[in-house]
Formats: sequence, structure tokens, C-alpha cells
Amino acid sequence: MARLGVNIDHVATIRQARGGVEPDPVAAAAIAELAGADGITIHLREDRRHIQDRDLRLLRETVKTRLNLEMAATREMIAIALSVKPNICTLVPEKRQELTTEGGLDVRLNVQTIAEAVEQLQEGEIPVSLFIDPDPDQIKAADKAGADYVEIHTGSFAEAKEWKSQEQELIKIENAVKLAVKLGLGVNAGHGLNYINIKKVAAIGGIAEYNIGHSIISRAVLVGLDRAVREMVELIKYA
Repeated sequence: MARLGVNIDHVATIRQARGGVEPDPVAAAAIAELAGADGITIHLREDRRHIQDRDLRLLRETVKTRLNLEMAATREMIAIALSVKPNICTLVPEKRQELTTEGGLDVRLNVQTIAEAVEQLQEGEIPVSLFIDPDPDQIKAADKAGADYVEIHTGSFAEAKEWKSQEQELIKIENAVKLAVKLGLGVNAGHGLNYINIKKVAAIGGIAEYNIGHSIISRAVLVGLDRAVREMVELIKYA
């Protein structure tokens, strides 16, 4: 059965809005795990807009499932990852102006640089995933770069307004998953997934883990984090 990784960045976003100490991402991670989450995902950004270095250190000590650190492939972030040793690192593109990650890594055009980052992390015994668009060339480039996993960017599917566009994007995701599996890569997926569209993606098969944050935290504001996580776990389980 596919796993659910709960991204708790937005818990930290709420905390940082007031510059205080609550809500606490560490507490949120514990609640998510108790509710059935198979992992916790955080993105330590260069500008530290939400998750802070202290959060990462505390989460590494307290997360009982698996900690997935999303990060840019920079010298600073690689050094931090090698020091903290998350269970897996997911390399993502990062631009200062964006509200959230807007697309996948262009591994094809930066294969050498990304391969060097992958190698450094793997030498530190940290598996590496690359966040990429559902594009065959990017899948092949991720394999060439030596990645252990790819995380398929589902944003275009999630943002498609018309049924036909959704189906076209879903086919791209399905084909990307098949190719990645054929190449021996582990496959995760995420971005823009919610309580409605997760059903179609989860029905594809071949995806090991779904990393979902915004929709779960948004629902948690209304119904509580425990219930929000449990409901998403059920949707993935019975898709």
C-alpha cells in the first residue's frame, strides 16, 4: 500500500506569521504520525520563510517514521543534510519569489551538477529523490544522475480545470511512473494533491509515497490535524 508523507511546512508558516513559538511543527509531526502518517516532509528553504534549522534538528530527533528533507542542491543545504542525516533528501528547484515550488527540477539540463549533489548525499548514506515533472526525458536524466527515487510533480494535473486536461495530465503521470519503475527508480508523487484529486492519482499504482501538505493543513484548521490525516490515509488506502 502506498505511504502518506505529511508536509508540515504550513504549520511553521503560521508560526512565523507572528514570530512566536506556536503552532509547533514538532508537535504537529507527532500528531500526524499518531494519526497514521508514514512520514514527515519539510522544506528547509534558503530564506527560512517557514521551517527553521532548529525545527529540522528537533524533528530528526523526534520523528518516529521517516523524515524527508526537501532542499535545493546547494553547498549550504548539502552540508546541513549531511550533518542532520534525514531518512531521505528530495532535491527541489527553489526561487526566492515563488509562493511554493512551481515546477520540477530540470535535471536534463543540469545533470552533472545534480549528479554531484546526489553523490555527496549518497556518500553520507542518505537516499536521494529528485522532484521532477512527468516528462520521459527528465525521468531518464534522473536515472543518469544516480537518484534513488523520483518524486513526480503533480501540480499541472491538480491545476487543470477541464476534465480533458486532467485526463491528459493523468496519462503523463502514469507514463512517467511506468518508465521510472522500468528504470528501477522508486516513485513518489506530490504537489497540489487534495481530498478530491488524490483518488485518481492513487488509482494509478506504482507510486510508493504521496507527499501532501497544504490540503491537509488547510483541512486541519477546520476539523483538526488528527482527523485530516486519518481521512487522507483512508483515501489513499482505498483508492
